Amino acid sequence: MVRRSALLVPVGAGAALVRAGWQVPAALGGRASGERLARMQASPNYRDGMFHNTVPASIAGPSGSVLRDFVLGRERRKPTGPVPLAVPDFGAAADGLRVSWLGHATVLVEIDGRRILFDPVWSDRVSPSPLVGPKRLHPVPVPLADLPPIDAVVISHDHYDHLDMVTVRRIARLWPETRFVVPLGVGAHLERWRIPVSRIDELDWAESATVGDVELTATAARHFSGRLKPGGNDTLWASWVVAGATQRVFYTGDSGYFDGYREIGERYGPFDATFVQVGAYSPHWPDIHMTPEEGVATHQAVRGGLLVPVHWGTFNLAMHSWSEPVERVLADAAREDVQVAVPRPGELLTVSDAPDPDGWWRSIA
Repeated sequence: MVRRSALLVPVGAGAALVRAGWQVPAALGGRASGERLARMQASPNYRDGMFHNTVPASIAGPSGSVLRDFVLGRERRKPTGPVPLAVPDFGAAADGLRVSWLGHATVLVEIDGRRILFDPVWSDRVSPSPLVGPKRLHPVPVPLADLPPIDAVVISHDHYDHLDMVTVRRIARLWPETRFVVPLGVGAHLERWRIPVSRIDELDWAESATVGDVELTATAARHFSGRLKPGGNDTLWASWVVAGATQRVFYTGDSGYFDGYREIGERYGPFDATFVQVGAYSPHWPDIHMTPEEGVATHQAVRGGLLVPVHWGTFNLAMHSWSEPVERVLADAAREDVQVAVPRPGELLTVSDAPDPDGWWRSIA
């Protein structure tokens, strides 16, 4: 006789697999058509059925050398202990420009009474499936429902570590007034996930949307896109300018270094703070992710004040060691006399009074 308890584990596991399988087709997103596709095709950045960088960028495929380095590399790519988190207290009103890095590329900016959330990812994995793909190296510092109401979610591009279906859907349910500001084509994914078109602002480079008195402008980046077909470039990628009445923030999204940053600085800068991608770089893909030193150069090119490095520490996405990005940023910033803040995930920073880095990551590197 087979005991009932012996049957429950495989049945439960099977149900979980089925639920996970149902998520994958939706997570792949949607395809642009109709008026949306016509807007994309009218973009100066679109030709031959895809978007293009202003400076060409090669994308490394899964070659033998890449896979070998990723699997056999000796770098310490994970922290040796728990990452210290800071639980933010949003009860007190922000005094001036206040920001919080919530892990990887997720950033909350509080400016002129508005809250702007960049590339929110609360899922455990950055993947279309909850069962496979890069997994978090630390928990999120605050449950999504414990955030204050979000005025706008801004997406840099459609890769899974920046555009997370589960998180987007939850935000849409939690705060019915939240707007979603995205590059051209990304709205097709959101529509697939039942976000009303009336809540989506879809922008080309140099186009803007306003949330209250805060202006959000899509600016150029050097990257690529594609959820079903990486490198298909069927949606646009962007960096972002957040401009209040007297203060400004720049967010790079993912990008290789290029001269366009100097043009952004001349047109939209200077910036009180920049959030710059400094992790997941590799000699195998030098055109699409910046090295830490290039991140410092980007900050200088856009005329930034306080540099906050992001896109490191939360997911293992490249062959460098876990803490290498921030150590290289600090070393180069010291040479260039650039002010850097390295907050714990969740830590609230008042930009005008940001503390010097205290090396919290070194004991677990």
